[in-house]
Amino acid sequence: MRTGVPASEQTSCVKGDPQAYCPENSGGTEAVQVTYCQNPEDSQPQNERGYSNPQDFGQLMASYEGKAKGYQVPPFGWRICLAHEFAEKRKPFNANNVSLSNLMKHLGMGLRYLQWWYQKTQVEKKTPFIDLINSVPLRQIYGCPLGGIGGGTITRGWRGQFCRWQLNPGMYQHQTVIADQFTVCLRQKGQTVYQQVLSVERPSVLQSWNWGLCGYFAFYHALYPRAWTVYQLPGQNVTLTCRQITPILPHDYQDSSLPVGVFVWDVENEGDEALDVSIMFSMRNGLGGEDDALGGLWNEPFCLERDGETVQGLLLHHPTPPNPYTMAVAARLTADTMVTHLTAFDPDSTGQQVWQDLLQDGQLDSLAGQSLPSQKGVGIAGAVCVTGKLPPRGQCRLEFSLAWDMPRIMFGAKGQVYYRRYTRFFGPDGDAAPTLSHYALCRYADWEERISAWQSPILDDRSLPAWYKSALFNELYFLADGGTVWLEVPEDCLREEPVGSMCQLRPLLREYGRFGYLEGQEYRMYNTYDVHFYASFALVMLWPKLELSLQYDMALATLREDLAQQRYLMSGIIAPVKRRNVVPHDVGDPDDEPWLRVNAYVVHDTADWKDLNLKFVLQVYRDYYLTGDHCFLRDMWPVCLAVMESEMKFDKDQDGLIENGGYADQTYDGWVTTGPSAYCGGLWLAAVAVMVKMAALCGAQEVQDKFSSILSRGQEAYERLLWNGRYYNYDCSSQPQSYSIMSDQCAGQWFLRASGLGEGDSEVFPTRHVVRALQTIFEFNVQGFAGGAMGAVNGMQPHGVPDRSSVQSDEVWVGVVYGLAATMIQEGLTWEGFRTAEGCYRTVWERLGLAFQTPEAYCQQQVFRSLAYMRPLSIWAMQLALQQQQHKKAPGPIAKQDTGLNTRPKLGPKEAVANPSPECTS
Repeated sequence: MRTGVPASEQTSCVKGDPQAYCPENSGGTEAVQVTYCQNPEDSQPQNERGYSNPQDFGQLMASYEGKAKGYQVPPFGWRICLAHEFAEKRKPFNANNVSLSNLMKHLGMGLRYLQWWYQKTQVEKKTPFIDLINSVPLRQIYGCPLGGIGGGTITRGWRGQFCRWQLNPGMYQHQTVIADQFTVCLRQKGQTVYQQVLSVERPSVLQSWNWGLCGYFAFYHALYPRAWTVYQLPGQNVTLTCRQITPILPHDYQDSSLPVGVFVWDVENEGDEALDVSIMFSMRNGLGGEDDALGGLWNEPFCLERDGETVQGLLLHHPTPPNPYTMAVAARLTADTMVTHLTAFDPDSTGQQVWQDLLQDGQLDSLAGQSLPSQKGVGIAGAVCVTGKLPPRGQCRLEFSLAWDMPRIMFGAKGQVYYRRYTRFFGPDGDAAPTLSHYALCRYADWEERISAWQSPILDDRSLPAWYKSALFNELYFLADGGTVWLEVPEDCLREEPVGSMCQLRPLLREYGRFGYLEGQEYRMYNTYDVHFYASFALVMLWPKLELSLQYDMALATLREDLAQQRYLMSGIIAPVKRRNVVPHDVGDPDDEPWLRVNAYVVHDTADWKDLNLKFVLQVYRDYYLTGDHCFLRDMWPVCLAVMESEMKFDKDQDGLIENGGYADQTYDGWVTTGPSAYCGGLWLAAVAVMVKMAALCGAQEVQDKFSSILSRGQEAYERLLWNGRYYNYDCSSQPQSYSIMSDQCAGQWFLRASGLGEGDSEVFPTRHVVRALQTIFEFNVQGFAGGAMGAVNGMQPHGVPDRSSVQSDEVWVGVVYGLAATMIQEGLTWEGFRTAEGCYRTVWERLGLAFQTPEAYCQQQVFRSLAYMRPLSIWAMQLALQQQQHKKAPGPIAKQDTGLNTRPKLGPKEAVANPSPECTS
């Protein structure tokens, strides 16, 4: 299908003239200046964190010439003028960006990858879990995604385009569907005076429509899970505000799963004449690709009246296997509005039929009955229109919803059928789209109250900088739009599992379901555990039952083995897919059969990775600390013992400190580590300290004594071998990079402090050493890199040059930076923490145009790597650190304190496992 010219390549109107249109090739935007963080000596903030300026939008609003502020648009969030153009156009990382020395190091891996890639794509006809040949190209267009957690997502770009689709679980289609639009029609005294597609596009299809909205008089504002688009209509004295709402509701395990979005249009009339206003929502059935080509798609109108509320709209039936679905475009009928529809039109035609129908009377024909099925190679679309009265100097409201019902899914291997979480509440039969639409349109006001109650304490905190408020909430997009699935778990699914004494496993998975999200939209592996270690703060703070569910799944996978042989790409060795009693890297690829076949990652044999087992132990205790769930702790205790026993073999000299193996055997899978190291050694000591604490809680005195002895010896070795007076050395190799300053060297301390440990009687790393190391990182990796404006580089040599010994050491990892900032806050370096994190936010969201696709990494110049990545969810660790500062004087775990995040839903599933059963507490 031809989708027309991308908006990023268009110019809609002459700047300064809201009523004029420009030629196709004219200019009209100014060059974007990079916004840098101010130097600390320039001006200290009014308080430690910096005064919160709500108009902190950098250059993104510089092109806006309108005066309209929109209807109830909040002051905080990410705001951008629809005419903005990003000056910097980066490219995805590829082999051309690798230095010759690093290329030679990875030559064997490259050849093995090419062979493997060919087998996958050309022989098996599958999609590689990481496609280094065909990276997703830069598109600086994305906005807030629609859809709750685990039911699929549809991303609407900041210029209004529907442009990123994840309906089939975990699989993305980056495609703008031109027919998916909102169109406004204004009528005065029975005559149409203005009709405009609310899009800056000028596509090659639907050319009878009036395209080319002037972007200089419109802006987009995102504060996930809501977004606002404000349109000041040229010459009409009318302002439109479209508010987009998705039910992302902390501690809610029902409505948060719904595959719906709501669009509320508030129309304001600043003129003295009454108007009739119509908004038409058109939508193509499918995306116009291979899934539609065989035809057989059909549309039909529907009307659902329930509890005194009526919803009307269209059902777009898309029966293509293996995952058929129905899309519902709907509107709420009130005493003051009229809803009409057009059942079918050709989205690849000129669109004259639709345009003239609306132009004639501001309504659509509303013929009864369903459409004919689409023919092979011919598209089909439909439209719903709402019309209301707009009094002089008054306003009106028009309400739409978009819902999709794909209840029954199969992953790529097509071996097993799953049902999505929302089917528990709306049924599994594929006929729920009308009910979902009705529910969304009747409940969105309640959703917004709950969203405000959750967000307001943070937004109203004047000590927090504006950029942080935007980053904290907008980075949450990935929990829904990370290829996320939330599945029902049938009883017979768990019968053969090696559950041992895990008394809470079955009731928790049955009650709260199975949760999975990708490492990244380009790195297609579910629940990648070394990365989840960072991202998990968002989940455990906002949906703790999903975090516990994920942990039980990981425990089950840890106890299993898969002795099938696999060749690993980095080393070329052949080894089992999964060994028993070691934590897997991931639970599988959505293009295969996740959970049944784990470890889709075939770059390294991760059974010998040094960090995975340790991260399991640390997360178990942190989750216990934040939830207060004693049963969970007792269920996980045997698994923790097993993985720590597996880890013991890496302490080859029995000095209480593990050694890395001379290859990239941890989350930095392209950065070689040899012998004792700051990162893995620190994680090891933190995990050993946690084992001491858990042993005491579980009454295991012998185990407690054993790990206390290891901890004592390991602390001495760690300080002796790695501390150099300013920071902990990267590792103990004989290479120059051994002395690199690693930004992530305090990861173990980070988790200890997040778990209420790491100071006083539970101190593992000397506090003065931790603070000194963090100050050194801030001086070298932050301030000494890119003028202090891009966050913290992973590795910096002590003479002030980035470590380029590997393909990852000179990258900035956004999620690592947010974790580093949290660590700084924990240790009292709050200003430094915010400044460090600010560099990443401004680089990603304001300079590079990577909103709602935050990458894993970027370099100082030219490239980014792995768009839309899991790890940046670690920004919620900053929020936890701030909460812990506030509650330091309060006794007990954070879970029992009023953190301002425990906004409970009015409706939702029973808290079946809120209290541990007697056998778990005995």
